[in-house]
Amino acid sequence: MVAPLAFAQTKKTKVQQTTATQPAATTATATSSIAGTVRKYEPGKTMLIDSTQGALSFALGADARIVDNAGNAVTSPLKPGERVRVYYAGTNQNRTVARLVVED
Repeated sequence: MVAPLAFAQTKKTKVQQTTATQPAATTATATSSIAGTVRKYEPGKTMLIDSTQGALSFALGADARIVDNAGNAVTSPLKPGERVRVYYAGTNQNRTVARLVVED
């Protein structure tokens, strides 16, 4: 008796691995603005303005920009009574100035 010959075949398979990445989350800080007059100003620290909503206090962070209507940097200290528009983030006791425009 003769046994039939059988050849073993190997099967090659490719495995492809895919990974999905989520896009990086971005956060934007919403800013509000209010107009008023300077009541008190401590450079680099805080300021207090009188507005239609009453007296409002703001923290002046290192990133706060103080400019005139033309966009030029204001280097002299603000004086009581000067008209300003404050662009800020936060609410109530956590308001931080992002940009302040001297309107006078």
